[in-house]
Amino acid sequence: MNDTAAIDYRTLKINGVYQQNAAGDLMVRAKLPGGVLSAEQADAICDISDFFSNGMLHLTCRGNIEVHGVQGDALPEVFRRFHAVGLTSRGACGGAVRSIACAAAEGQSFSRIQILVRALHEHFTGNPYFEGLPKKFKLAVENGYHGAYHLFQDLVMVYLGNEEGRDLCDIWVAGGLGRQPQEGFLLAGRVPFERLIPLIEGVIKVYQKHAPAGKRLKHLLADIGEKEFRALLAVETGGSPVCPIASPFDDALGEVSAPGSYGWIDVPVFAGELAVADLRNIAGIVRDLGDGYLAVSRDQNLLVSLGAGIDAAKLRGALQSAGYLKDEKPLQCRACPGTHACPKGLVATRDVARQLQEALGNKGTDLTWAVSGCPNSCSQPQLADFGIIGVRKGSDSKEALYDLYRREGEGFGKVVREKLSLDALLQAVKELI
Repeated sequence: MNDTAAIDYRTLKINGVYQQNAAGDLMVRAKLPGGVLSAEQADAICDISDFFSNGMLHLTCRGNIEVHGVQGDALPEVFRRFHAVGLTSRGACGGAVRSIACAAAEGQSFSRIQILVRALHEHFTGNPYFEGLPKKFKLAVENGYHGAYHLFQDLVMVYLGNEEGRDLCDIWVAGGLGRQPQEGFLLAGRVPFERLIPLIEGVIKVYQKHAPAGKRLKHLLADIGEKEFRALLAVETGGSPVCPIASPFDDALGEVSAPGSYGWIDVPVFAGELAVADLRNIAGIVRDLGDGYLAVSRDQNLLVSLGAGIDAAKLRGALQSAGYLKDEKPLQCRACPGTHACPKGLVATRDVARQLQEALGNKGTDLTWAVSGCPNSCSQPQLADFGIIGVRKGSDSKEALYDLYRREGEGFGKVVREKLSLDALLQAVKELI
């Protein structure tokens, strides 16, 4: 048992550590650039969970991996093991630039996008000029336009492709979900890679100087408006030199050597809950038959990289023989930890996801689903075809209640039913599909 009174949790947050309960259990989050990690890094995370936790891992929809139930006295050894294989948790929580989220499996340009993701990860992680922010600042790179994913981060780069030797992105800012959903707006179009870091730094500096403590960028925009924000940004970026991202080495070899350069194999992980034994087995298969890399998808699945020279059929066959790929299509359901592991959770998200799967049977597998344990919306329910948010915690005297969201057309999903019991929720879902 830890002496929780002696732990400064505010200091730990910036290092990717979050207090889970009054007993002193801690969550440690590995910050993965674009969700990509090597088989050796996967093994290290497995060892940490085996030695210092409960043998279970949580995959997040921003491409990170969390170890829950770690005790404070284990943190030095956890960090040592992270550093030994090139992992970091710095800035995975707290007022910092968070991990660079990226949809690895979408489109044909992810190998090129990884050059950008790696550069941003290395530039902002542990950079003291961009820590101590009013609250978290989330970056993402989208491989083209897919759904509403460009609308909900603090800053999103939508990759448009390479034209006449220049990589180009659209820049969207000031989006967010949570209790006050707000769709981002287009800040700049067709921005070349070499202008991205100065522009991102300018946005963060405006946020850092003008947002109240505890508020996201979307709240600053609500207070000052887009016109004033652009004026402040012009001051911060005026005269900024370009900052090349791709080196001659990247241009010559980066795309060929990047994980996933020939695609990915999607390995389903229900509701983001993954046993260490399974990750260790998959990492072993990847090491023996693959190119040594995996990724965490935004649907909380594992992606197995197909690099140059890999026998995709043999790799897929090994995963199938081990039971990780099945003929039937599973329900695609994201879930935050909820009351299983989060102090803010109001409902047991994984239990809800399992009951949803049982109620639907083989229906709904072509749709996306998300269950959030509270209105903070960490599982991004407003971006799924159907989203479920716990809005009241259950007790002996009252049932837990849920809001049901449906996304159709552009933008975020909208509430279609409110304050439903679990039985009423499952019935409503069956009626709607």
